[in-house]
Amino acid sequence: MRIRIAATAAFAALALGAAACTEAEQDTAQTETAEAAADTGSAIEEEAAQVGSAIAAGAGEVAQEIDEGTDRLAEEADEQKAETQRDTKGN
Repeated sequence: MRIRIAATAAFAALALGAAACTEAEQDTAQTETAEAAADTGSAIEEEAAQVGSAIAAGAGEVAQEIDEGTDRLAEEADEQKAETQRDTKGN
């Protein structure tokens, strides 16, 4: 949403710059356009950082679940081996 606002502000500043008659007004419009573009860039960077953090957190959770799953499988395999050895000795 902030990106849309910033983009709209940049477009409005650009439109004002095109309609400006004096060089001072054009300079002001260019400055406002540059500021709006910088704000847009900052908003995009902030959103990208948040997305990156969410992805990293999700990847960490998945890695932990995989680790726990492989630990359970290893325990089950050890239990199965022990059971097989007991069965073999019993025959």
